[in-house]
Amino acid sequence: MSICFHCGEPLRGSTLVARIEQRNEPVCCSGCQAVAELIAGTGLGDFYRYRDGASVRPRDADQTDKWRVYADQQFASQFTRTVRGQTSVTLLIEGLRCSACSWLIDKVLRRHAGVIDVSVNAATGRATVTWDGSQLDLAEVMRTIAQLGYVPHPLTDETVARTLREERRDSLKRLLVAGFGMMQVMMFAVSVYSAELANEVMDPTLLSYFRIVSLLVATPVMFYAGAPILLSAWNSLRSRGIGMDVPVSIALVLAYGASVWNIFSANGGEVYFDSVTMFIFFLTLGRFVQMSVRQHTAGVTDALARQLPSIAHRVGPGGVDDVPVTSLQIGDVIQVRRGEVLPADGELIDSEAQLDEAMLTGESLPVQRRSGDRVVAGTINLEAPIRLSVTALGSDTALSHIVSLMQRAQTNKPALARNADGAAARFLRYVLLGAGLTCAAWLAIDPSRAFPATLAVLVVACPCAFAIAMPAALAAATASLGRLGILLTDPDALESLAKVDHIVFDKTGTLTRGELRVARCIPLTNMSEEQCLRTAALIEQSSEHPLARAFAPFHGDGTVADVETVPGRGVQARVNGRLFRIGSPDFVAELRKVPDVPQSPDELTGSVVLLGDEQVALAWFELTDSLRPMAAQAVNQLRALGIAPQILSGDGQAAVMTVAQQCAVDDYLARRTAQQKLAHVLSLQKEGKRVAVIGDGVNDAPVLGAADVSIAMGRGAALAHASAGLILVSDNLDALPQAVQLARRTLRIARQNLLWAAIYNLGSIPLAALGFIPPWLAALGMSISSVAVVLNSTRLLPRPPQRDRAPVITSARLRETVA
Repeated sequence: MSICFHCGEPLRGSTLVARIEQRNEPVCCSGCQAVAELIAGTGLGDFYRYRDGASVRPRDADQTDKWRVYADQQFASQFTRTVRGQTSVTLLIEGLRCSACSWLIDKVLRRHAGVIDVSVNAATGRATVTWDGSQLDLAEVMRTIAQLGYVPHPLTDETVARTLREERRDSLKRLLVAGFGMMQVMMFAVSVYSAELANEVMDPTLLSYFRIVSLLVATPVMFYAGAPILLSAWNSLRSRGIGMDVPVSIALVLAYGASVWNIFSANGGEVYFDSVTMFIFFLTLGRFVQMSVRQHTAGVTDALARQLPSIAHRVGPGGVDDVPVTSLQIGDVIQVRRGEVLPADGELIDSEAQLDEAMLTGESLPVQRRSGDRVVAGTINLEAPIRLSVTALGSDTALSHIVSLMQRAQTNKPALARNADGAAARFLRYVLLGAGLTCAAWLAIDPSRAFPATLAVLVVACPCAFAIAMPAALAAATASLGRLGILLTDPDALESLAKVDHIVFDKTGTLTRGELRVARCIPLTNMSEEQCLRTAALIEQSSEHPLARAFAPFHGDGTVADVETVPGRGVQARVNGRLFRIGSPDFVAELRKVPDVPQSPDELTGSVVLLGDEQVALAWFELTDSLRPMAAQAVNQLRALGIAPQILSGDGQAAVMTVAQQCAVDDYLARRTAQQKLAHVLSLQKEGKRVAVIGDGVNDAPVLGAADVSIAMGRGAALAHASAGLILVSDNLDALPQAVQLARRTLRIARQNLLWAAIYNLGSIPLAALGFIPPWLAALGMSISSVAVVLNSTRLLPRPPQRDRAPVITSARLRETVA
């Protein structure tokens, strides 16, 4: 029967052809013709050489309009995230089957105008696309993928849950088939082995019966339960690489093929169905354990993603209406009842609220928020109904930002894991060479032992344990960090944190709460105190710096233009046509183009900023802040861990010295600009120190990017988050020493895993080559080594809270209480 060149379905009388690399290929419909010629016309004809099977048949043309709905920016915003004009989305791709499919989607999208970056993962069936929002929209991205014959779906809770269910169900079915088949085959094999040990001769008819039944049972185990292993090896070979499953699959194919041959050959011979089924069962079991641990550690991300409700209670002139969350607008007032989850970020309107932030921060006790405080989506209202004014929705919420950062971290591998993968890949080549030498040696010494010895070497030398040693430890550690309220956004940061010997703290918003207030205003001209405060508030209204928030209560009316923020120095703006600056004294003095820098009065001991215009300095402001409750204790614990603390701040000498004395930090520097902070950290690194930097503001982004490991406060600026490898979501500094201890323990366990895997592989290969390890024992040993590595890594998983500790209030427990 003639089949379609593209999708592999019957032609059904079609006479259509597609022009592929100067030849005509038959296709079943105009859709396949268009897709095939599109692929060939863009110079991507190699796709058909490297794909693993037939491609997906395109959907009917009249369905292509369904992508038009994603052109609506409001609708698309619930799936996308936009940062500085760049929009990104993660899609679940239906029909994405192999690396060739990934290659094709990547190449076609990258040739599309406006596309900035594409990352396609065939293993997870996901693609992350980033594009210029001014040139492209989500509809066009999805339509382009659909034109290739694949079906893209926005990555939502439902699609993720369905994928995980299908993955687990498929793995369980394969494991059950392999387990049942192994037991049945071993039952027959034990009978044969028992007769041989007793020096008895089994009836040939019965022996033949046992072997044929073993063949019938082992065949579905080989080609159903073992299909992922065989397919993975085939993909590796087609892409001209040697993956983990190549030697394993060679061993399975040789053992199965030799057994079938010996059953039906006249001379007979050994059969290895027991080794085949046992190997597939234990290998499948090991991968099932790995999958379970991976899904468990990914539970934090999934739980966060599922936290938001779909319905909100909007307060309007006519009362309270239940509306979809997607229909909310910035500025809407919503009501959140007792026991409900906040559907959006907002500003609290009522006098106070008790919120459960455990899902976001790991804090087990309720947190009190007051009128005007920022509250975030995903937290739970524990007491009376509250009202809040919506400030962020969908992908712009803090919860969505956290989830996207966690997903970014989960898709990247740390350097140690990449090095382990490279070493394992190089090791595999030597495994195949060693198996060949083993076979040649035994053929010269004792041909009857050549085949089992070669099988044993191929099986026992598979470096699966070596390859998963670091990823398993990292996955478990990530889950534990989440329990501490710390978000890992860069996998390399964990290894760097374990080696840190010097930590640099910002002051405002890091060691202190960042809840500044204006304690004093000293006018320097005839401008009134009220006018100075109102002008400062207008200038600072667009800034995210904690200093700027201190002026929010004094906001008044006025026209603001030409706002320019200079990190670490201050803000310049034109208010009602008059140019002002507010910030450090030298920054303000530069506007007047005079060499003298005014000195702040001695009685001002807090954080001091100056307001001035093009003619004169106008007013001094003293801002006060309070130390975080656990700041001093965290600094002392870090010092006990061998990490030297230092404070590096842009604030005045008096304010920085006060905080340094409260935290018992002897080494501190004040009045440092962003450039000076960066230069100081680089000088520490030149001295051989491994430096961690923790900060929260926009002005901290450069120094965070230069540090060996960077830590941002959870309520800090988005730019600081983008530069950080770790985010302290809970803003609880007490978690920092625990994170250092966890990082060091993770590195220790990862090295234990690598050492165990190396000892096992290097020690067992000579024994297998000498014939001391039979194939079935090699299969058992290889599988046990992989499971041992995974189980050792689970020691890093977060333990349930002790009974004497305060219970964590979860949404489920709260709903039970309310009911």
